[in-house]
Amino acid sequence: MIKRMAGKIGSHLSPSKHQLNLDPPSASPHSPMITDSGRTNLDFRGSISTDVTAVSDHTNRGEYGEVKQPMAVKRVARAQGVYKLPDFMIIRTVGTGSFGRVHLVRSKHNLRHYAIKVLNKDKVVKSKQTLHTLNERNMLLSVQHAFLINLWGTFQDSANLYMVMDFVPGGELFTLLRRSNRFPEPVAKFYAAEVAVALNYLHSRDIVYRDLKPENILLAQDGHIKIADFGFAISCTSTVWTLCGTPDYLAPEIVLGNRYNKSVDWYALGVLVFEMLCGTPPYHDHEGNYVVLYEKIKQGPTCIRWPNISAVATDVILRLMEGDPSRRIGNLHAGAVDVFTHPWFTEVDWVKLSKREITAPYLPKLSHEGDASAFDNYPENDFTYGEESSDPYRDLFPDFEYTNLTTTS
Repeated sequence: MIKRMAGKIGSHLSPSKHQLNLDPPSASPHSPMITDSGRTNLDFRGSISTDVTAVSDHTNRGEYGEVKQPMAVKRVARAQGVYKLPDFMIIRTVGTGSFGRVHLVRSKHNLRHYAIKVLNKDKVVKSKQTLHTLNERNMLLSVQHAFLINLWGTFQDSANLYMVMDFVPGGELFTLLRRSNRFPEPVAKFYAAEVAVALNYLHSRDIVYRDLKPENILLAQDGHIKIADFGFAISCTSTVWTLCGTPDYLAPEIVLGNRYNKSVDWYALGVLVFEMLCGTPPYHDHEGNYVVLYEKIKQGPTCIRWPNISAVATDVILRLMEGDPSRRIGNLHAGAVDVFTHPWFTEVDWVKLSKREITAPYLPKLSHEGDASAFDNYPENDFTYGEESSDPYRDLFPDFEYTNLTTTS
């Protein structure tokens, strides 16, 4: 499935400036590209979150610490389109989730393919995910990077929210990893390096991603990554203390209910490297017992069963998964430079990598533009959009432009 990367990846970058609920988690409403069809407890890893998102300063907080308004972020200078559903031809569903589904669509105007994420407002509100949804929109509009998915515009009708995003045709890194069982080190290193560049960019904009896992890493047509699903991303200049993320990828400070900062993303990168090299996350419990999982996370690397991987790969994993955040690489004085200059990444030419000038180890097999064969098939007869009805939630989503979907373009 994966061909071995040709040659080395170059030379390294010059340094630059720069108690929780133990019930089993429910599926994340912000992961509609993941299906639970035919997957084991390892294969279906829903994200979890508490209702409260707290920040260490006291802006934007209610009486009990809950965030009353979406976090303000600095947006990139990018034109947003004004859209309505009749502007698009719905081709097929490419994912479903707790709140709705994701469709492959084609614009009637520029004929480009997009993915439209549709969220049912009633389900979003009743599941107390309104702020996460607003934050997802704000986070996506505040970033623009080669390794991150683009949000082109949003709108709503009386029943649903719509987010117009890039269509990334290569499918999930998760699918490729499951088919391959595990990656050779050069392949894992390639994907880990691109993720590290993306995390460094997010952190430079004071954004913590908080849900890194192979399911949220998509592969573009050229094989390079696009990180998607910003439902749990948050603006953070200091610390937060929300239980948030995917259980296998939670840093110990999250499990312990402590304040945490951007370094939880570097911890998750260590888990990702381990899973890519070994086939399963380091603390995964095959019985699905989350009490056991969280105890292992708190105990740390002493309970990891290490497979046969190189000593330098083991070292980067241990340094990223350091239980004490004050000693974790990525969170030290040099910041991300400590990650980029770790010996495991010695061959990486970070400049070329950031420009997508290095050939990816795997190229998706696509037969035509808009090929969605990398995604599962779903029934297409159980959804309707555009039927006008009463809407008690309209004012909760003021940044989603209200459109009359029954009008034709």
